[in-house]
Amino acid sequence: MNNPLGARRATRSSGASRARAISATLTVTLLAGCAGNPFAWEEGDYGRDVALERLRRLEPAGFDKYAKPEFKVPTDTSGMIDKEAIDRARKRFDGIENYAVGLEEARASTLSNNLQLQIALIDPAIARETMSQEEARFESAFTLRTLWDENNTPTAFANPDRTFSGTRLIEPGVRIPLRTGEIVDVNFAAQRNNTNPGGILNPSFSDDLGFSVSQPLLRNAGRRANTAPLRVASYNQKAAEATTKLEAIRQLAAIDRSYWRLYQTKKSLEVTQQQYELAQAQLERAERRVRAGSAPEIEVIRSQAGVADRLDAIIRAQNAVLTQQRELKRVMNMPGLTIETPTMLSLSTEPDLVLYQFDRVVLTEQAVNTRMEMLELELRLAADAANIDLAQNRALPLITMDYTYNVNGLGSVRGKAFEGVAEWQHTDWSVGLSAEIPLGNEAARSAVRRAILTRIQRLSTRDAREQSIRQEVLNAIDTSEAAWQRVIAARQSVILNTRALQAEQRQFDVGASTSTNVLDAATRLAEAQLQEIGAITDYSIAQVDLAFATGTLLGQSRVDLTIPDRPNPEQPAPKEEIRGEGEAKPIPGPALLELFGKKVADDAKTKNAEPTNQEPAPKLEPIPEPAEAPKK
Repeated sequence: MNNPLGARRATRSSGASRARAISATLTVTLLAGCAGNPFAWEEGDYGRDVALERLRRLEPAGFDKYAKPEFKVPTDTSGMIDKEAIDRARKRFDGIENYAVGLEEARASTLSNNLQLQIALIDPAIARETMSQEEARFESAFTLRTLWDENNTPTAFANPDRTFSGTRLIEPGVRIPLRTGEIVDVNFAAQRNNTNPGGILNPSFSDDLGFSVSQPLLRNAGRRANTAPLRVASYNQKAAEATTKLEAIRQLAAIDRSYWRLYQTKKSLEVTQQQYELAQAQLERAERRVRAGSAPEIEVIRSQAGVADRLDAIIRAQNAVLTQQRELKRVMNMPGLTIETPTMLSLSTEPDLVLYQFDRVVLTEQAVNTRMEMLELELRLAADAANIDLAQNRALPLITMDYTYNVNGLGSVRGKAFEGVAEWQHTDWSVGLSAEIPLGNEAARSAVRRAILTRIQRLSTRDAREQSIRQEVLNAIDTSEAAWQRVIAARQSVILNTRALQAEQRQFDVGASTSTNVLDAATRLAEAQLQEIGAITDYSIAQVDLAFATGTLLGQSRVDLTIPDRPNPEQPAPKEEIRGEGEAKPIPGPALLELFGKKVADDAKTKNAEPTNQEPAPKLEPIPEPAEAPKK
């Protein structure tokens, strides 16, 4: 004979067992996602640690180990400095490998390897991903909702089984945001209900196919309001490309300037070396005349002083060559020719000394139209206009109309419920209106005013930038014309001072002049030569500045920039490493083993310390926390 009460108890016991099993499963799942104690801090929570010594200790330079006590500054004034030392100083660059580089090769290397340009090329790629994020706002999304619900609460009724009910639900759907502001939801809810005791259908199955549309009427309504962030991101992406192009032009202009400044320092070194040779030749003439008794000994001393002065100029010119050469290497960043390499650069491109007569009106208008700063400002102004439009829309009241349409099905089995939906037997719909109207709305109005002021400020910036560009063009034209006149004047000065030096040398040979006069004439010749070199360099750089001022490049080659490809978002995340702090410690991740007392390896909690024979440095203690103020 069946026992209904026992069956009910068995049913309740089975349901309770299932509930306990599900609760235990959820508990283990949640704890598995929490590595260690979720209520206490762990070392990995704060990232990589940095040694206190590295952050707080100031180390001495320790240059004493490089000192060479055996080398002393000579104090003997009876004669010249050691000739071997002089030869070493003069021939400092002899035997060093040379690499011939032309201006076009330097430009190509800059475009391929310059670090500043590579940094700038990332900006458009970042802006492109920002625009992609805005586009993704209109992507459809798959939604899923599941529910398992069992209720068995005690009541005062004689039959406690009336309190039991159970529900199992799965509801997949699709959410479709439209560019006009509407949000369309389509979902299908499959549900199973059972009660104890049940009704006619126990268990019962219901299927519901639902359609819903949410339509903003004022705020966030319309395509223009919803695509405003996308337009702003598009303008910013184009502005980033304009800025990158400007950086490319700047770096190419920098390589041209650096090239011609290295040309200037190398030619200046040649002049100083020529001056040394002239001073040495004068010393030899003075020694011959002193030995012949036709000149006093002071002529030799004067000539020796002139040689020493020229040697100092050579050393300073050599150092200028090294400094400017290192700058050119830095901008080019050519593989195998880094700033650390001792390779000397020999320049194969000579200055183009051609007279140009520029049209000031045409070039200033061209500069205003082609400069990337102006294009960037125009794009920013367009973005400001879109931001004003968006801010004004967001200041409107939020009124939304919601429409819902459902097709319902019910049956004792799943198939019957689905047939009811397929036959469109039972439907329901609803239309609703919701509103949110700020009483003061000051925050939104302030956002509109701020957007308007930002655009007004940028308009003033555009006018100031246009004026500055016109000034740059006119200054570059004036500098170019003045540099050409300086080249002509310096060339005449070199010719005349060469004749004057030759005349002084002839006068000295016949005893009508002194070594001082000869050395002074050689100095004036060197100054004229250096002025000519400087004028030629300034003329070449003035052309570079004029090209930069007009937003163009020198040379005949056109340059096309390439934005880096999109990286793979599924690639492994980089390690949190700090250079100089050793290997990164493993950070505990979610693992079930940690729930049962497993510990992280000891080497992940301690630092490797190498033995040292040096005297231990004073220990750095952590900064103490401020003491709590005494209560009054």
